[in-house]
Amino acid sequence: MSKQTISEIITQLGRVLLGKPEQIKLALACILAKGHLLIEDLPGMGKTSLSHGIAQSLGLTYQRIQFTSDMLPADILGVSIFDKEQAQFIFHPGPIFKQMVLADEINRASPKTQSALLEAMAENQITVDGITHPLPSPFFVIATQNPSEQSGTFPLPESQLDRFMMRLSIGYPNAEAELEMLKGHDQSPQVIVLPQCISQIELVQLQQGVEKITASDALLNYVLALVEASRVQNEGYGLSPRASKALLQASKAWAFINGRSYLVPEDVQAVFSSVAEHRIRSSSQQQGAALSQKILSNVNPIL
Repeated sequence: MSKQTISEIITQLGRVLLGKPEQIKLALACILAKGHLLIEDLPGMGKTSLSHGIAQSLGLTYQRIQFTSDMLPADILGVSIFDKEQAQFIFHPGPIFKQMVLADEINRASPKTQSALLEAMAENQITVDGITHPLPSPFFVIATQNPSEQSGTFPLPESQLDRFMMRLSIGYPNAEAELEMLKGHDQSPQVIVLPQCISQIELVQLQQGVEKITASDALLNYVLALVEASRVQNEGYGLSPRASKALLQASKAWAFINGRSYLVPEDVQAVFSSVAEHRIRSSSQQQGAALSQKILSNVNPIL
């Protein structure tokens, strides 16, 4: 059931985001690995369409939050308002109380507002006025951000970036895909309601299938070697323990999507850049993507 179901989801999302099968598979792998996803690209590349399409295909409740410079944490989390009749404060949930939340243009909000997502992404709960409120299960955040060189942006702090399991860049479509789009062959989930491919019970079963993917000691040592290589850069700093766990989970999800019950080095290599490049920082101003490719080239799997 799982392989056919995953194929149906990928095919359906391929009609929403034309010509980007690898990005779709990476985004789906992130969801199946129970991770949060960061998409960085120029406006109009299909970031919102992809996130909305994933929510509809997986049957998740969905909320888009447009981040702006004047937004406050209460605009996301909710607020407690005094009720005269009950003589007590009543909590009114904010838009974050959905199973899939699109934090659109997250780096246009101030750092104070960005930090409102930290507890939610790490612990699936929020705390308002000293009271903890659980979030729906499953809970995913897909955040989009504009390139940092654009005006009016606040760079995400490292603590926030590390909460995202994977980072993707969609990029321009090829000529063939863009021609199909101009002919109207793409399906926008904002206009057309996409059919739900799986139930939430089946989604949980797929996530459990990812957990059952086996990894040999040699493969785990390969993962650790990649992580260690990121930490011994001459400048900057490397991947955190949370990142090493995310790399393993994302690799398992990639193997699961490709119909394997065990990990191979190609699974790790397929997701490594998406997991690592937004976490690696270097004072020499080298881009994270270039550094992650350098690490992949320098570390050979010994299996």
